[in-house]
Amino acid sequence: MVCDDHAVFADSLALVLAEAGHDVVGVVYSPEDALPLLRSAPADVCLIDLQFPCGSALDSLPDLVRSAPGTKFVVLSGSIDAELLDAALAAGVRGFAHKGQQAGDIVAMLARVHAGDVVVDPMTGTKMPLRPRSEAQRLAHYLTPREREVLTRLVRGESTATLARTMQITRSTARSHVQSVLTKLGVHSQREAVIAAARYGLVSVNTGEWLLG
Repeated sequence: MVCDDHAVFADSLALVLAEAGHDVVGVVYSPEDALPLLRSAPADVCLIDLQFPCGSALDSLPDLVRSAPGTKFVVLSGSIDAELLDAALAAGVRGFAHKGQQAGDIVAMLARVHAGDVVVDPMTGTKMPLRPRSEAQRLAHYLTPREREVLTRLVRGESTATLARTMQITRSTARSHVQSVLTKLGVHSQREAVIAAARYGLVSVNTGEWLLG
């Protein structure tokens, strides 16, 4: 599903998606129109513009996410700062695309989001200021190699159950590792841990790879 008030852009992107083999369930031009459509025709992924004449899409995202819990939302914007990035991730956004990207690149990143990744496009991600490297290194020092692996898997969008299976550990052990990571990062949820990993430059939100030595 595509939601953008620029009709020509939205319709063109929908055409590109369809030609790439995707089933476009609808094109709408405002978050208000997106809500009933998502209820009647659930989408795997919803690509939504950030700014509308009525205001920011962030104001509508909580209702959209609640109405379509199975839909992964991707924000489309010309630029995004750290505060907006944090707010969008906290609201449940799973990806960010830049309007300056080639359509094919947007299609490719949507596929990654659909597969479970949390994706921040480099064109927007580079605008996100990172904390001082000394602070990142301090946090990294407190994380054990196992906990670093857990954090990278959280950034890739793995659930605790998936994490346990891929790491070949019990769920209780996985939960213990996750809680330890949250405690050391000073956060209260897995989503906040992903945001912290991105903000401190610990893990690449594009590849899920650990960035510090």
